[in-house]
Amino acid sequence: MGRLFKTYLSVYQLALWRKRKCDAVLNGCCLIDVVGQGNVLYTCSQCSTHLALHNQLISTSFHGRTGRAYLFSKVANVALGPLEERIFTTGLHSVCDIYCICCHSNVGWYYKEAYEESQKYKEGKFIVEKALMRKSTMEISEDS
Repeated sequence: MGRLFKTYLSVYQLALWRKRKCDAVLNGCCLIDVVGQGNVLYTCSQCSTHLALHNQLISTSFHGRTGRAYLFSKVANVALGPLEERIFTTGLHSVCDIYCICCHSNVGWYYKEAYEESQKYKEGKFIVEKALMRKSTMEISEDS
């Protein structure tokens, strides 16, 4: 408990682990970093697919289409939409919408490129909208 370990799961194993069937089509594996019992994580509000760990959270002071949004260094279990340029209040950015791999709902966007020098820190980071995710605690059974 409290020890960092990594588990590689196939999509089928991941769905069983969540005790529900996921119709996602994914090639390869999902990587889940677990930092012991009670680890806080963020999940899709529609299907509870894991999106990010609390230690990947950079900032909670962003705004999206649905209100408040969080900036993460990494997210998992998302698919990228097409690249497009958008004008935000902080300037022009190249972004891709991100979609949950299980329910295909839009959960935020990925910053590919920022054109303003002061916004370069966002490049390679993800925005997940607060209204489109849930904060939960990961519980690990002793037999897993």
